[in-house]
Amino acid sequence: MKIESFKAGEWRQRYKYRSFKPRHVNEEWTWDDPAINTLLEAATRALAELNAFSLIVPDVDRFIRMHVVKEAQTSSRIEGTQTGIDEALMREDQIDPERRDDWREVQNYIDAVNEAVSKLDRLPLSNRLLRDTHAILMRGVRGQHKSPGEFRRTQNWIGGSSLTDATFIPPHQDEVPELMADLERFWHNENIQVPHLVRAAISHYQFETIHPFLDGNGRIGRLLMPLYFISHDLLDKPSLYLSDFFERHRAHYYDALMRVRLADDLGHWVRFFLTGVAETATKGRDVFRTILALRTEADSAVMGLGKRAPTARAVLDLFYQRPILTSGDLVASLDITSPTANAVLGELRKLHLVKEITGRQWGRAYAFERYIGLFKM
Repeated sequence: MKIESFKAGEWRQRYKYRSFKPRHVNEEWTWDDPAINTLLEAATRALAELNAFSLIVPDVDRFIRMHVVKEAQTSSRIEGTQTGIDEALMREDQIDPERRDDWREVQNYIDAVNEAVSKLDRLPLSNRLLRDTHAILMRGVRGQHKSPGEFRRTQNWIGGSSLTDATFIPPHQDEVPELMADLERFWHNENIQVPHLVRAAISHYQFETIHPFLDGNGRIGRLLMPLYFISHDLLDKPSLYLSDFFERHRAHYYDALMRVRLADDLGHWVRFFLTGVAETATKGRDVFRTILALRTEADSAVMGLGKRAPTARAVLDLFYQRPILTSGDLVASLDITSPTANAVLGELRKLHLVKEITGRQWGRAYAFERYIGLFKM
């Protein structure tokens, strides 16, 4: 199928509404547009550079956690949650009770990412994996009663308050199994010559158009991208997430998806997607570079603490994994006494490496603000 002659699907009349059934995507894809070739080259190069950085950064997994938190917070924000990245790093008892529902949604996303990535060691990217991940995402939050872990058995819609005023109505529920089966075959079809980044672009469009779950489709569809990259060896670590790019260009993101459905313009979506991969991968590479510089500076600073230097270094290592901590967290994690923990935190405050953020005398929490700031840019 040539991208320029692509026909997105057909509208099917239902009772009082029309649903859209997208065409299958598991086939060979070609294109004439030279811009796609140029963007594909740039995105592939940027992704490779990001992956290389993730492999040379010492103890990279402790930094990957912040990438996951950032993705969870941003992808959830696209869906309307109001949790900031600082709040996402806190414990539930540190969150205002009125904001805990949003906080739990972000924590579920973090758990879903981590569980899905770990399962890739023993499971292929599959509909089963997506359903299992969806069950974690919906656990105990809004949407928990909307068939978590199962493809929908009723009609859903996007935008509007009902089927009569919806912006877009995905395929009928009876069509979901065959469409998702076709999509899964597309991920693993070795008999077609389609670059993985183009497959990923088409896959995200197709997943969001099928909208196979009653809730959580946006988040699962965005999570599908790093899972695809890891499962096909484009990335060794879950270090690239596109939600930040999609959130910053939210109107363009939704418009580009709808433009495929309404005007068959798949090329526009592929170009937008590849631009996002290149920009996000480059930004991720630069963040890794800045982390290395910050780590060198911080290590040099704590070396001047004399006999407390080894403990301060251990505390800093913990802050890279959990950038907001209390004295009690240090006592529990590092097997040190409370006076030692408070003394080291005091030294790190003097070095301007951590900052007390509660403003109270009890239950104080400390933030590694410079490190957190790298993920707010």
